[in-house]
Amino acid sequence: MSMEAVVYQGPHDVDVEEVDEPEIEHPNDVVIDITTTAICGSDLHMYEGRTDADPGIVFGHENMGIVDEVGDGVTTLEEGDRVVLPFNVACGVCKNCENGYTGFCLNVNPGFAGGAYGYVAMGPYKGGQAERLRVPFADFNALKLPEGREHEDSFILLADIFPTGWHGTELANLQPGESVAIFGAGPVGLMAAYSAKIKGAAEIYVVDRVDSRLELAEKHCDATPINFEESDPVEQIKSIHGGGVDKGVDAVGYQAIDPETDVSDDAYDPARENPAVVLNQLIQVVRATGQLGVPGLYVPSDPGAPDEMAAQGRLGIDFGKFFEKGLKVGTGQCNVKEYNRELRDLIIQGRADPSFVVSHRVDLEEAPEMYERFDNREEGVTKVLLEP
Repeated sequence: MSMEAVVYQGPHDVDVEEVDEPEIEHPNDVVIDITTTAICGSDLHMYEGRTDADPGIVFGHENMGIVDEVGDGVTTLEEGDRVVLPFNVACGVCKNCENGYTGFCLNVNPGFAGGAYGYVAMGPYKGGQAERLRVPFADFNALKLPEGREHEDSFILLADIFPTGWHGTELANLQPGESVAIFGAGPVGLMAAYSAKIKGAAEIYVVDRVDSRLELAEKHCDATPINFEESDPVEQIKSIHGGGVDKGVDAVGYQAIDPETDVSDDAYDPARENPAVVLNQLIQVVRATGQLGVPGLYVPSDPGAPDEMAAQGRLGIDFGKFFEKGLKVGTGQCNVKEYNRELRDLIIQGRADPSFVVSHRVDLEEAPEMYERFDNREEGVTKVLLEP
């Protein structure tokens, strides 16, 4: 049997093609029919050829759907259950999983701490930008949802970006009443700002260059928008706030744009990249003894880096200033299971509705076009959902 799936062909090239349907491979597996899957900013790193991804990968680590087949060893799920899946594939029994670090599972990806669906170096797990998906360790990994289609656009965000945005504020140890600067108004940055609002932050500053994204931050997160193309974002924040903010979140990662570089137009230009610029701006804008949360992706090697040092994952960080100010920092990918149950319940009870970040819901066949538009940082494109 075959199904349609989004398959990586090479840099800036994905296609929807026929692949083999997944099957139960272990008693602890289930197979789900995908109802919604999403394109993530992290997928763009592979799409752009900025990783060692080989052609043939089925993309998609943000997935939800209906259980269709159940392995003999599964005890908490049955056919017809509606579930959302953390992007982390985790076993649930290793030392890291038992301590809550499901993003760094020691058993699902030999030689590497952590696994994920449809992502380079993250194990043999095919992605869910497809009609069906195999879910290993299903009792542990699947989060049950209410029946039906209610909150579909919000629940899909529990697979990654809502917990990851929340994780950014946790890494920064954001407390009620504090001020926070969030760099990046992509999906994760917007979710970090929304999380800061839910947590009771007194002041929220969101830094980006895309007006439509800054408008979302202002409207839905009560944030002060800061356009870094207009002037130095550090000085903009300090002039409004009157000094350094309490906490900072880097929701950009290694493809950060340096506002000091020249541009000929408004198009995203990789030549403007400076992978250390956001970290250094946060070191400047966060007050002495404050804390940074870094959920933005950084990599140990980057084939498309702007210089030789960055190609090896080495960044020119102002560590002397970091030390002088006594700053703290938390890093690493999100352990989705640590947060997704509580965030699900906030959605069910009407306390949270992160779906404002969704800009497009389209058929799976439109994935190649939407990858291109998302990669171009097109105005009005924030979060793209695919529906097989």
